Amino acid sequence: MDKVISADGTEIAYDAVGSGPGLVLVAGALTARSYYGPRAEALAEWFTVISYDRRGRGDSDDQAAYAVEREVEDLEAVRAATRASYGYADSSGVMVLLRAAAAGSAFDKLAIMEPPFRVEGAPAPPERYLERLQEYVAAGDPGGALELFMVEAVGQPKDQVDGMKASPYWPALEAIAPTLVYDGLQLGDSTVPVELLGVVEQPTLALHSTASPEWLQRAVGVAAAAMPDSRVEALEGSFHEVPPQVLAPALVKHFLG
Repeated sequence: MDKVISADGTEIAYDAVGSGPGLVLVAGALTARSYYGPRAEALAEWFTVISYDRRGRGDSDDQAAYAVEREVEDLEAVRAATRASYGYADSSGVMVLLRAAAAGSAFDKLAIMEPPFRVEGAPAPPERYLERLQEYVAAGDPGGALELFMVEAVGQPKDQVDGMKASPYWPALEAIAPTLVYDGLQLGDSTVPVELLGVVEQPTLALHSTASPEWLQRAVGVAAAAMPDSRVEALEGSFHEVPPQVLAPALVKHFLG
């Protein structure tokens, strides 16, 4: 593990494995850099794969005052320290990568996987979602924030989530739950950020799983259409997920082909 100091003094932890041009992986909600272990292993033959803990997660620090720009600075600090050429992001982490690219970050190419933008056919957002997340966190109830996210935002059955509360990994999820607020702020109202996308000049591969809901696949297409240089590719996978052995060849072709 290495650490880099972001613009506001926050320490950001990252791992780098493999050899070749640098590829930074940006995680979505409720995930730390350990989530990318299998992906990093699958990609390490072609890239130096950099996975990092977004602020407030894992071994990275945090600050009391949060703004979406701070996570852009964190990503840029990691990119600069590792001299990475490429960026890949999952789910809500896509907004961090796109904001960085729009702000002029020196990535040569990008790849994004299923940003959860709400397009036609998407389920209605939970009522007062961001405000309720903030209320749970302020009240010292990370479990409440987790349940709100999992049941009302993601759509997991409540009895399944109740069962998870007895699992040994629930405390680790509670530790990272306050950062759900950060993902909510990154996404804003979750509509497609057409103006932001319109200034992202890097060639971008927009991916979706063949098993994800139709609205989520459509969101990828709508986002790609708003970008100057992008293409959409469907990969065999499961809900909101593509296995490393399927993802790796697509990224190798896009970044190195």
